[in-house]
Amino acid sequence: MKIRWIGHACFLVESNEGKVVTDPFDESIGYDMPELSADVITVSHEHGDHNAVGRIRGNAEIIRGEGRHEAHGIVFEGIASFHDNAGGQKRGKNTIFVFQLEGITLAHLGDLGHPPSNDQLAALSSTEVLFVPVGGYYTIGPDEAQALIGKLENLKIVFPMHYKTDRLDEDFPIVPVENFTEKMENVKQIGTAEVILSKENLPGKLEVLVLNYA
Repeated sequence: MKIRWIGHACFLVESNEGKVVTDPFDESIGYDMPELSADVITVSHEHGDHNAVGRIRGNAEIIRGEGRHEAHGIVFEGIASFHDNAGGQKRGKNTIFVFQLEGITLAHLGDLGHPPSNDQLAALSSTEVLFVPVGGYYTIGPDEAQALIGKLENLKIVFPMHYKTDRLDEDFPIVPVENFTEKMENVKQIGTAEVILSKENLPGKLEVLVLNYA
């Protein structure tokens, strides 16, 4: 499968089973939105920088909310969580999505704003490829992301997301990816916006892959 970081929390995952786009952003975020089409779009929560489904071409099925969803023959498990550390009182609900493509289990945490509970960790236990916010303020930050990763024993690949780049306004209150990567081992700067993965080439030891935005 090919994984391409568009920017913020938006990825395009192209697989034999279909194309999945996560959390497309609106014009309020400084990243460019290339012409993308998808079979399925996941929306972790209803903020404009995560739910701009109209910017994606095609007749994609849109997945929202907790519970089991099936779209384009792909099963998505939505795990209820919150966008803050106050039970949703500050920023509302967030949905984590776990799904499998080409035999690889992926999880996109959306704007998770708190350390996961034991039940949430159990639901994430089979995850091999993780898309995790690391910028803090609106989401978990570098320390919480590191702690979460350390509790998922089956992880092979981590893609950090939702961190400060030169495309975000200067006063956007999240930290750069280096605040996270300096805490991690086996960090690889890919140098492009995309990478190709297969079940067979997943690493034996956890790797953190930092992509360029598209």
